[in-house]
Amino acid sequence: MTLTADSGADADAGAGAGDPPAAGGDHRAAVATFAAAFKRATGAVRRLRGRESQHPGELSYAQCGLLFGLADSGQLSASELAGLAAVAPATATQMLDHLEAGGFVERVRSVRDRRIVLVSLTARGAAEVAARRERYEALWARELAGFSVAELEAAAAVLERTAAVFVEIAAEAEAA
Repeated sequence: MTLTADSGADADAGAGAGDPPAAGGDHRAAVATFAAAFKRATGAVRRLRGRESQHPGELSYAQCGLLFGLADSGQLSASELAGLAAVAPATATQMLDHLEAGGFVERVRSVRDRRIVLVSLTARGAAEVAARRERYEALWARELAGFSVAELEAAAAVLERTAAVFVEIAAEAEAA
């Protein structure tokens, strides 16, 4: 079974993630459909991130990424958090300043290495993550309810390959 842009699954196709691509135009059309859907998804993320500057005082998408990283990993350094949230260390530090001022995180010096500052969630930060996680998981569950486990695994594999395409494009651009 393969994913389709409209209904989620095409029962007649019968192709799995490991099957060879469909012949000629069908595969090309499917790739074009996927690319268009991917562009819409990345556009939605850009709009979500752009909305942050229009609502001062609210937690930003990137700040939530830091909070979720802490919730999932426990106490981390700012540079480790920056890597998890895919932001520059300086950006993470600036975001952490705001999160600390808002009472969402606290920073303490490492006992093992006093040069390292570790960040952890406060009770307020943990409560914020729990509330958002509940809301976001419900959204994901609702939107993806019509897909089987195999289809979701195939979609994840396609997205991983899509990421590899962008990594290769970036490498080519840097080499040029």
